[in-house]
Amino acid sequence: MIAGPSSPFNITPYLVDHSAYDAYALLIQAAGRRLFYSGDIRAHGRKRGLVERLVSNPPRGIDTMLMEGSSLGRLDEHTQFPTEDGIEARLTQSFKQPGFVILSASAQNIDRIVSIYRACKRSGRTLLLDLYAMEILRATGNERLPNAGWPNLSVYVPEYQRRQIARNKRFDLLDPYKSARIYRERITEIADRTVMLFRPAMAHDVEAANLWPGTRAIWSQWDGYLKDGPGARLKANLATRGVPIEIIHTSGHASILDLKRLANAIQPDRLVPIHTFEGDSFSRYFDNVTRRSDGEWWEV
Repeated sequence: MIAGPSSPFNITPYLVDHSAYDAYALLIQAAGRRLFYSGDIRAHGRKRGLVERLVSNPPRGIDTMLMEGSSLGRLDEHTQFPTEDGIEARLTQSFKQPGFVILSASAQNIDRIVSIYRACKRSGRTLLLDLYAMEILRATGNERLPNAGWPNLSVYVPEYQRRQIARNKRFDLLDPYKSARIYRERITEIADRTVMLFRPAMAHDVEAANLWPGTRAIWSQWDGYLKDGPGARLKANLATRGVPIEIIHTSGHASILDLKRLANAIQPDRLVPIHTFEGDSFSRYFDNVTRRSDGEWWEV
């Protein structure tokens, strides 16, 4: 619980399962009222036991619950998202097929990075991570996450990052990863046994290493990103090169079934939809729904 000596608020965080690292639901108490904020939450990732604990032992006497609804409109009421363990299994099977693999996933999705790494170990491949991904992992302070010196893991510094380091004279950023670095020539030699965490800025590196022939692409993010913007441009670029894309992904947000379990466990006096395009649909699935508008002031 977080509360200062003269603070009118008591805030109790609940660590939950989500694709972003260190995500929390919050119980906020003030003036005799209790508000519960779900935050972004799911129950099919590597930390799903935290949500099961919350459902089995929920806070009581909640006046208002703010609950996310990202899955409404994308999933029917009776369907569950694939588990992160299932994603790892699919990645493992894909990695066992021949060819150099470029994989597009958010480096901030720590669960997914772990799944990719574990799939690489299970399939005998080496995961190539850039400086950004390595710094994200290091910033967690969690020694149980993949890091320099681990087997089946190498650090590749793409051309655009090398230029940024030279331009800003930040050579110190390379120091923690010297022992794990891999260079373009070596990647070319072992391409069939590697997986590169890929973003469009790395296309130049793949081209320079002459790796496009035989390359396979895996998209491990929301497929809606492929419809416009950088994702659509990447999809078109890969199509011109004859590189097939396989989608292997699960949501960072809870299914409707799991949202219902959470709402039924907490039993708030009223439930306010947040983080959704389908707020008007909440009353089809949940009790005591109250709609609030962006920017609207209201009392709990």
